[in-house]
Amino acid sequence: MRLLTALLSVVALATYTQATAGVNVTYGNGAETHQLGGSGNLTTDQGVPIADDENSLRSGSRGPSLLEDFILREKIFHFDHERIPERIVHARGSAAHGYFEATEDISYLTNASVLRKGTKTPAFARLSTVVGGASSVDTPRDVRGFAVKFYTQEGNWDLVGINFPVFFIQDAIKFPDLIHSVKMEADRGYPGAASAHDTFYDFASLMPESTHMLMWLLSDRAIPRSLRTMDGFGVHTFQFVNATGHAHFVRFHWRAKLGVQSNVWDEASKLQGADNDYHRRDLYESIENGMFPEWELGVQVFDREFADKQFYDVLDPTKLIPEEDVPLKIIGRLVLNRNPDNFFAENEQSAFCPSHVVPGIDFSDDPLLQGRLFSYLDTQRSRFGSPNFHQLPINAPKVPVNNFQRDGMMQSVVNKGRASYQPNSLNQAKEPTGPRACPFGFGSSKAVTGPREIGPKMRIRDERFKDHYSQARLFWKSQTSNEQQHIVEAFTFELSKVTLPFVRERMVSNLRNVDEGLAQGVALGLGMKLPPKSDAMAPIHDMKPSKQLSIQKNWKNTLMGRNVGILITNGTDGSVLDKLVSEIKKNNARATLIAPTVGGIKLKDGSMRNADVQLAGSPSVLYDAVALVLSSEGTKSLMKQSAAVQFVMDAFSHLKAIGASSAAKPLLNKAGVQQDAGVTDLSDSFIQAAKKRFWDREMKVRPSP
Repeated sequence: MRLLTALLSVVALATYTQATAGVNVTYGNGAETHQLGGSGNLTTDQGVPIADDENSLRSGSRGPSLLEDFILREKIFHFDHERIPERIVHARGSAAHGYFEATEDISYLTNASVLRKGTKTPAFARLSTVVGGASSVDTPRDVRGFAVKFYTQEGNWDLVGINFPVFFIQDAIKFPDLIHSVKMEADRGYPGAASAHDTFYDFASLMPESTHMLMWLLSDRAIPRSLRTMDGFGVHTFQFVNATGHAHFVRFHWRAKLGVQSNVWDEASKLQGADNDYHRRDLYESIENGMFPEWELGVQVFDREFADKQFYDVLDPTKLIPEEDVPLKIIGRLVLNRNPDNFFAENEQSAFCPSHVVPGIDFSDDPLLQGRLFSYLDTQRSRFGSPNFHQLPINAPKVPVNNFQRDGMMQSVVNKGRASYQPNSLNQAKEPTGPRACPFGFGSSKAVTGPREIGPKMRIRDERFKDHYSQARLFWKSQTSNEQQHIVEAFTFELSKVTLPFVRERMVSNLRNVDEGLAQGVALGLGMKLPPKSDAMAPIHDMKPSKQLSIQKNWKNTLMGRNVGILITNGTDGSVLDKLVSEIKKNNARATLIAPTVGGIKLKDGSMRNADVQLAGSPSVLYDAVALVLSSEGTKSLMKQSAAVQFVMDAFSHLKAIGASSAAKPLLNKAGVQQDAGVTDLSDSFIQAAKKRFWDREMKVRPSP
């Protein structure tokens, strides 16, 4: 108790009694929440009392995490082994093969051969949801995993990230708590693949460090149009090390060639019913059709001097570094050009570990990254039941593997001779002696990453970790007005699923530190009084808005890679249809013919044309723009079909371009379509309109309360 008292006297910033009787709250050095009291003392699995369950044991406030931290190891070890054999998180994923090509000379920054200009390296990428199980759906509001395995000439490098540049928590010791809170509730087994429930927002509202990540999660970035149209991020600060041993900080970004595109919420919800496998199908078919997904690899490179000048800590995974401060440097590209031959052997058996790096790339003391370095390797050994998972073809390096690791379950290598250790002198008996260390092998950077890296062992976060709202405010200010409205609506929807009133109030209290308008909008949507603003434990900085944080401000005006749904009926003018299809293909997009039946449509000239899909099973949510190439006869028939009316109504409601023949006008009217720039004839104006979403339309179809 004396140790506990001493610790809390050092780290406590403020104390108050929660509404729940018997629970006292203090805040640590990084403004993390500490709770004392409750229904019993927190202990290890051995019954040892725990004084601090919020921070890993590290050397100094910004130093590396220590292996002797048995509390961290036990907690993560138990978490990693909770489920077999499905992945605990990221269970539902889609994967593809391809290559990475380095395009810029950055040898002055790193000696990693994979990043040497002109080098082409085989790669394998897995893109996934987080919360849902393997049999869930593709399109819920969720974080997306973005993991890439590079089969380099120096061994495998795994860059394991997500589609956001930040994360919910600052320290890996909180990861089991985060996932337990967001997964289905323990007593009832639902909801699956959703964050909109009590336990997640109870946790998030008590962890203000999650606020910035929540802004991303409740934005349109969490409902991507496809896996091909989302960016990826390494999240953590890593290090580049050059041939002389000089180190720089680096953050990794994957930038989608097609630009970032998203669904609107109603569209994403309907996609789950229309096609549970929408993202998986889109990725697979795009590659099959030669429309290879592509991303640029960009890096933000900076030094310790820059890091020390920032009011936030660059090792804090809940913070991003604005591109206006450190511009993105494009250094290569990733192309996915081959689907897996076997889903289980390649997708399910793929194993990614952030600890898999190559010479020239090193870690930082980011406390979340430090925990991941242990956790991923451990969870793979749990999932595969063996330390030999690296021998599976999808995980195996493309270079020789030489070491003295032996045996174990699933061992497929037949090692010969007696040499299973080193040093040895078996060469004197003319026997093979096995491999030895080499002077050019991997060596950890000796660079000091911060002024407080060395110090006494302590469970404490650095003071610059305590600012939880400045970057959340930055994200909010960087959005367009209707992107902001989407965030308000998303928070309103998610919190409406929370049944505990005090959790809703606490969450909205936190949002007042981000923006009063945001908090007021959510409170209005929930029909609740605006609660008092929660205490911010550090000054909130008004950072300059960043254009790069908005999807709409960076929209790419192109039809490339998109899918245009063309509705046809008996009497459709074949010449108009053929011209439209030709123009769509000229723009490197797909044209999908939709009809009430797939058995054949009789065109105006009497010829027959087969449709690709049937209208009843192909709602407009599946397409990026729609065209109605209809005859008067066909329009009259479609107006009697609810699927046709809903097809047009949803396309308009989801802000998509609609091209229509003059004969289709009655169907437009019945669906409530109002004329705007996105509603065109079938001329070139439709092709231009199909490259966009018409955000100005939103106030017509979804006016704010």
